[in-house]
Amino acid sequence: MNATVGVQMMMLKEKVSEIGVFETMKRLHDLGFSSVEVSQIPMAKENVMELRRASKEFSIDISALSAPLEPMFPGADAETLRDNFNKIVQDCKTLEASYIRIGMLPFSIMGSKDEILGFIDRAEAMANRLKEHNIKLYYHTHHIEFQKYDGEYLLDLMKNNTQTLGFELDVHWIQRAGLNPVNVIEQYKGRIDLLHLKDYRIAPLQVTKDDLQDMSQFFSKFTNLIEFAEIGAGNLNIGSMIDAGLNYGTVRFFIEQDDTYGADPFDCLERSMRAIKTLGYSHLL
Repeated sequence: MNATVGVQMMMLKEKVSEIGVFETMKRLHDLGFSSVEVSQIPMAKENVMELRRASKEFSIDISALSAPLEPMFPGADAETLRDNFNKIVQDCKTLEASYIRIGMLPFSIMGSKDEILGFIDRAEAMANRLKEHNIKLYYHTHHIEFQKYDGEYLLDLMKNNTQTLGFELDVHWIQRAGLNPVNVIEQYKGRIDLLHLKDYRIAPLQVTKDDLQDMSQFFSKFTNLIEFAEIGAGNLNIGSMIDAGLNYGTVRFFIEQDDTYGADPFDCLERSMRAIKTLGYSHLL
């Protein structure tokens, strides 16, 4: 499988609501992208079939779908691998997707080592079950996976207690956790087919007279300047991270920007694509 830089469609969920799946995929094709990861797009039958139609017409590889292992919190009504296994597997087969990725830990177990260890066991069991259908299960990281339990990072607990489960590392969140993304990529070599490219910038500090009258208000602004950024618009050495991914087994890089701060996401993706080209990775598009 040739490596590509594609798009995490979470960025485009509002566009899907506005213009539909097919037109959204056409816009990605027009920008020059040839692979996507589907997340936060309702997987109703109509959307699945429109994804398939667009994939065929525009030669866009639908590399990965997203599904939680189990409900994110009591009462959550999203489809889960636990409760909707056959439907999700069929969606993968319809769209020829090779990966399912779990977006994050269930909210209800965060902070509990024992419950997280149970989740890891269930995720590994599900990864082995999906392997029988030639589908790989991956877990997407944020910063919380670098919380330490008895001196060991949660993400290392996941790696050391699994063999089949893969890891979709996110370079922005690794940086936010205080680690060097290149080093983490190397440590997870062979289990990181998927990697999220997302830049990390420090926003301008806008100080008002009111802020100077209330130091708690000032320091709230001062300590919350981190923003998600287009590739090349932040401080990360994205080229070194792409190189590390290529060296250690990544075949799908996905551009993701959790918040575009009012900018049109297609414009943000175009800027990110230009940066990828400028860095010398046009061959991955």
